[in-house]
Amino acid sequence: MSACIITFNEADRIGDCLASLAFCDEVVVIDSHSTDATRQIAAAAGARVIERAFDGFRSQKAFAVAQAQHDWVLCLDADERVSPALLEAIRAEQARGFPEAAGYRFSRLSEYFGRFLRHGNAYPDRVLRLFDRRRGGWRGTREIHEAASVDGVVRTLPGDLIHYPYRSLEQQLSKTQRYARMMAEDDFARGKRATLAMLVLAPAWRFWRGYVLRLGFLDGWHGLVYAYVRANYVRQKTIMLWMLQNGRPVQG
Repeated sequence: MSACIITFNEADRIGDCLASLAFCDEVVVIDSHSTDATRQIAAAAGARVIERAFDGFRSQKAFAVAQAQHDWVLCLDADERVSPALLEAIRAEQARGFPEAAGYRFSRLSEYFGRFLRHGNAYPDRVLRLFDRRRGGWRGTREIHEAASVDGVVRTLPGDLIHYPYRSLEQQLSKTQRYARMMAEDDFARGKRATLAMLVLAPAWRFWRGYVLRLGFLDGWHGLVYAYVRANYVRQKTIMLWMLQNGRPVQG
């Protein structure tokens, strides 16, 4: 089994990610010309490091999968780690030869400024990351919020993929604004359009669904802040789409 990771300036996080993948037969790291020690740390840990200019999240991950030496691949981001429970589940399936499945999904548990979020829109956040590349992969054309898919049965494994998505609130806000622009541009190119009702209701619904209906309030103030920031992401994306369809620029 091969592990595939894409990186850019992840020197502070790549070591822990790689340590959690020690059970894999090989680790492939596709690095987008980092200016820190990411490549050196990865190589020292035994990973095969390839430099490649970044041309989109989906494309970069698809390239990583294509470089793997094994058909079964486990795809992670540098801010993710395989938990002991998930490791046990993966190894059990591997020992059985991954029977009757084209891929496996599992829950992603995100740390948010000192607390793991176990409710709301943050959890269980199931992702398909372990799959037979002969039967699928990072397909489609959308480069943002990319997702793998396979032709065949997808099973759910116990255990969590541990996620450390944000170094600071400022970094989160900057990241969500960039993603909002990319999503708005993608939606616009696909012919999607915003309405005045969406401008008002979409952010409110995202907050209500996550914080109230999905019990985000049980995560304390961390859940409240997370729900607000995610609602703001929807607001930014919808406003940017509105601007684009009215011929206005969204960035200078």
